[in-house]
Amino acid sequence: MPEPTSLKADFVEDMAGDVPVLRFTGRLTLPRLDDLPQRLEALSRSPKRIDLSQIQRIDTVGAWIVHKLATENEAEIVGLDPDGLTLLRQVERADKPVLMRPEPYTPFLRVLDEVGDATVIAWQTMLGLLSFFGAILIGTWSVIRDPRRFRVNAVIQRFELVGVKALAIVGLMSFLIGIVIAQQGAVQLEQFGAQSLTVNLIGRITTRELGVLMTAIMVAGRSGSAFAAQLGTMKLTEEIDAMRTIGVSPIEALVLPRLLATTVMMPLLGFFSMIISMIGGGIFCWISLDLPPLTYIQRLQEVIPMTDLWVGLTKAPVFGAIIAISGCFQGMQVEGNAEEVGLRTTAAVVQAIFLVIVLDAFFAVFFTSIGWD
Repeated sequence: MPEPTSLKADFVEDMAGDVPVLRFTGRLTLPRLDDLPQRLEALSRSPKRIDLSQIQRIDTVGAWIVHKLATENEAEIVGLDPDGLTLLRQVERADKPVLMRPEPYTPFLRVLDEVGDATVIAWQTMLGLLSFFGAILIGTWSVIRDPRRFRVNAVIQRFELVGVKALAIVGLMSFLIGIVIAQQGAVQLEQFGAQSLTVNLIGRITTRELGVLMTAIMVAGRSGSAFAAQLGTMKLTEEIDAMRTIGVSPIEALVLPRLLATTVMMPLLGFFSMIISMIGGGIFCWISLDLPPLTYIQRLQEVIPMTDLWVGLTKAPVFGAIIAISGCFQGMQVEGNAEEVGLRTTAAVVQAIFLVIVLDAFFAVFFTSIGWD
């Protein structure tokens, strides 16, 4: 059956005085257009006014045709109802030129662009961390008010992951660092005939700085990345959304156990690292400098002040908290696809190590200012 003529999109060329007018009729919708676009390209004269008062309906395709025709001929559009005007305005806002290739940057502008992007990302990340820290404080207060919500088993499991399973790698790293410090210190001090001061160097630098700092870097790379990957995967599989649906707070169930475990285990791992580093340095001094182990231990007792131990153990829980917060924060930011898990895991490690080093510099200045040097 042939389609009713009144439904087909059509137009009539007319004159209103000296102004060429194009009057549309029928339905300006995709199924009713037929060959309308081709006929519009073959107009005898350019319209300066487009009259839509006689159309029955218009959709996005029809609005696009009218908008394109009006733009090319600088024509006025009249007779459109409010709904049609709203659709036409949306089409006009969407009509933006698309650059298939970006305009070439000069090297200077490219550097400025990258610096600007990095600054914006750093600012947004800082605000996100502050917001996440606030959520942790709220979750902590909720647990304090109702201790039954505290998940002891989850904390103990994290103790094993963060602490017990990290002993081997932290011990090996610390042992080798102790040997390196002793070897390099002995070589440099030999020039001044002060090889005996190698013990001072080993004792103070491992107790005050390197023991805790290198442990924090290892924990950030091992546990911080694991936190980000675990929470990121749970976010992708919508487990975290399911927890919220059944009334379980992800902060209380997932973040607080990891935060508490890392904060508690870092001083223990840091102390363990200090002892193993001094053992490594002592073995080197025994073999290369003919320094007996008993003499080495006595010298360590003489040269290491208690303030150095307190400095190291004071920094350790702060570093642990920073590592856990960074890992959990980046894990909770995962969206979209599995690739995001890898990106956020990398970001968690980099962010944690950066913040640890910044805080270590702050602690160094602070403890020196109060006389703990």
